[in-house]
Amino acid sequence: MKSVAVLPGDGIGPEVTSAALDVVDELGLPLDLRFGEIGWECWRQEGNPVPQRTWKLLEETDTCLLGAITSKPLREAEAELPAELRGTGLTFVSPVIQLRQQLSLYANIRPVIDLVDGRFDFTVIRENTEGLYAGYDFHGLDDALWNVVRDHPNAQASGPDSSSVTLRLQTRFGMDRLLRYGFEYARSHGYDRLTLVDKPNVLRHSSNHLRERLELIAGEYPEIETEILNVDAIALWLVRRPERFGVLVAENMFGDILSDLGAGVMGGLGLAPSGNIGDHGSYFEPVHGSAPGMAGQNRANPMAMVLTVAQMLDHLGLPVPGGELRAAVRAVAKQRTTVTYDMGGTSGTREVARAVAEELTAGHGPEDVVDRLARLDTASVSDALDSLGVGGVLAGIAPRVPGARAAGRAFTVSYQPVDSAAEGFRNAANYLDDVPEGSFVVVDNAGSTSCTNWGSLLTKLAQRRGVRGTALHGSARDIAEIRAAGYPLFSTGATMVSGKNRVELAATGRDVVIGRVTVRPGDIVVADDNGALVVPAEHAAEVADRAERVERTESAIAEAVDAGLRLDEARRRYGYAKPWDDGGAQQSHA
Repeated sequence: MKSVAVLPGDGIGPEVTSAALDVVDELGLPLDLRFGEIGWECWRQEGNPVPQRTWKLLEETDTCLLGAITSKPLREAEAELPAELRGTGLTFVSPVIQLRQQLSLYANIRPVIDLVDGRFDFTVIRENTEGLYAGYDFHGLDDALWNVVRDHPNAQASGPDSSSVTLRLQTRFGMDRLLRYGFEYARSHGYDRLTLVDKPNVLRHSSNHLRERLELIAGEYPEIETEILNVDAIALWLVRRPERFGVLVAENMFGDILSDLGAGVMGGLGLAPSGNIGDHGSYFEPVHGSAPGMAGQNRANPMAMVLTVAQMLDHLGLPVPGGELRAAVRAVAKQRTTVTYDMGGTSGTREVARAVAEELTAGHGPEDVVDRLARLDTASVSDALDSLGVGGVLAGIAPRVPGARAAGRAFTVSYQPVDSAAEGFRNAANYLDDVPEGSFVVVDNAGSTSCTNWGSLLTKLAQRRGVRGTALHGSARDIAEIRAAGYPLFSTGATMVSGKNRVELAATGRDVVIGRVTVRPGDIVVADDNGALVVPAEHAAEVADRAERVERTESAIAEAVDAGLRLDEARRRYGYAKPWDDGGAQQSHA
């Protein structure tokens, strides 16, 4: 059971939060939701937008789901205080800033995904605690600041009382922890490029300091390509070539601007989730604001909040339902029949949430799409994927247990080599205790055959837990015992060399890339004697439909040939060129 502090906030915050949680209810997750108060009404009534009772709630829970917060300028904020609190020195400080500072949430994570066509998938990681937003903003300069800027001709013309200065703070401590987080995020999410965003041709000294820290830390992650690019150039390329990026790491202001640009590339703020992460705390919120003028009108797009919940579930170690939520949103966004005004539609908040919930539950009812795919031959499923222009074959992964066939939702696992100086058993396979029933474990060890990542002990545990099978981009051992158990195992190789002290767990619940195919948590793996392939969750129902038509068409052709028809005539009559259309096969059974 994971505990979540739910703070709906104000404006449209309560509406999108309620709608998203109605969707999540369909999953029956082990979540203890505890509701609290934050935001503008707390300020207006109490003079404190984050009451002490809310801080207590945050201390008692594992993470926080935040709706949306209204903020107003200094004068307007004081004008809305109760009369008895005005003039008492109370100052409105944004609850978002308070949360980030008091919980030391230094990394703002903004995924940017093409939900419709899958052309791009990158993440902006913005530093939260320093940079130009560190709070060192001055109007009317004391002697120390005046001495820094007094030689500027505009300052000389204005004088210290009519000049302003904002300082960009960048510290070794702040830069190092952000860069390390960025590299770890890239590694665990399967990105092979990290781009540092800055302005080194103008901010020469601070940018050079940042460059030195990047070069030092990048040496710990040799498999990840690094680059430093100007923020203005990246702004152009995010619009024209978003697919070239993986992880972008930026100081506070640059990251703020680029992450909103990323939301625009994605399709708007109504689709943009975010998370704020620290060493000992976190909260998750949709990027859009509170939009108080829209409150109560049932017009706000709930998709950003649903995607935010999915990001939160990943963080809580529940990547499979997180992947299912994303797949359901993708399906609704791609269909475009039930979307809000910002996506060109006329549907309301609740209607869109219901559509996402229906997509979500479509794979959990009596006609479970996983069970449908499990009954189909992988060759038929591959034909169906090809007809949609989707690659799914996990090349090089072969069956180790003849006759075994299975399908299940992907639970992804990534390994990495153990540091040569390290010693001791790494408990790399302990993740298996957390794999949900009905999953298909997909393990990525980069196809290595130098050690094993699966054996008889894991097989026994997987069978007890109701795991449907394992696809291993690496090597297995104890093949005779696994065959005797009848467990569906598919791997790149087989060897007897132990992996105990050679690899360690890098991540679970992250996208993995095998060959040219990306496997996301919640995608459906289908495997038999032909090998293994992955069906993207958002295409699962359509693939099952088309694969069933393929098998009906081929059965009709076989029956016609048995009855004496020439093969070429049977293929022409029953539409062998496009068997997923099912036209001829339908006619044969009419």
